[in-house]
Amino acid sequence: MKVAVIGGGSFGTTMASLLAPRNDTTLWARDAAISDEIERDHRNSAYLPRQELSPALRATDDLELALQAAELVVFAIPSPFFRSVVELALPMLPANADLVSVAKGIELTTGARMSEVLVDVTDHDPAKICVLSGPNLAREMLAGHPSATVLASPDDERAQRLQHALTTPSLRVFTGRDLVGCEIGGAAKNVIAIAAGIGDGLGYGWNTKSALITRGLAEIARLGVALGANPMTFLGLAGNGDLIATCSSTQSRNHHVGECLGQGRPLNEIIAEMNMVAEGVATTPAIVGLANRVGVPMPISRKVEAVLTGVLSPADAVHQLMSFEPGSELDDLDRTTLAT
Repeated sequence: MKVAVIGGGSFGTTMASLLAPRNDTTLWARDAAISDEIERDHRNSAYLPRQELSPALRATDDLELALQAAELVVFAIPSPFFRSVVELALPMLPANADLVSVAKGIELTTGARMSEVLVDVTDHDPAKICVLSGPNLAREMLAGHPSATVLASPDDERAQRLQHALTTPSLRVFTGRDLVGCEIGGAAKNVIAIAAGIGDGLGYGWNTKSALITRGLAEIARLGVALGANPMTFLGLAGNGDLIATCSSTQSRNHHVGECLGQGRPLNEIIAEMNMVAEGVATTPAIVGLANRVGVPMPISRKVEAVLTGVLSPADAVHQLMSFEPGSELDDLDRTTLAT
């Protein structure tokens, strides 16, 4: 299959490198220095230092060249820049190509998921738009660690065809139909990962983290189901699996942001020293906005927003969360299940 991967960051580069041995794959990077280094040295030192890329991978900063005759286009662009890059690609986008979003965020101005942005900008057949999501830390995938992910598509036949193209010896690709659940799980887990990082920064242990992950999953599922997702999605790779990895790994950019906040560092200083986007920072107000729109309680996410905006200190946010009167643990999940 002829594949174009749009985005030269850590995950776009990783996906392109994994796909290249079995597919005719070209990576587009806006920065010519990145595409030149990939072509010349099979490395992307800006985002994946000290890691080798597939020698079969080609790279370019020429978007038209990357998209030429592509049968599959993978968009690996952070959500704040997703729409503008899709608009840039639109005149060159092959009409019959399948489109896959691997971005894990929500558009702040519209509350749209990235698959919805693709439909809005391209007017592509929605059946040709898919989502890839799961516990997929780029450096581990590139190192060949056994990994798994979910490809969500409304078309079962297309999902199975792309599953074959995307599966590698170290990456198992499962199929599903729930784009809403995969995208809400992938975006909202970044918010909970900031909360988990805050807990670590404050010096709390595994009891705290386990509680945050579990209660975070409950509020993610509430939001997802209110927006039309299948509740079972949140028990799978794109839900619980992704949440565990992002809340627990030192490779997680969102966890890193939260940990630094918990240690008392200002947000602007933390962001300034990072060369990669922590999706949760921009996604938090978008997730809270969606929760407001559909009337879903998301107490952890709301406290994360309050910390990011400086309304609460990390310690005060924890104190307020612990001041809530707990109800029955499974009421939320029972109502979520009944809602379907």
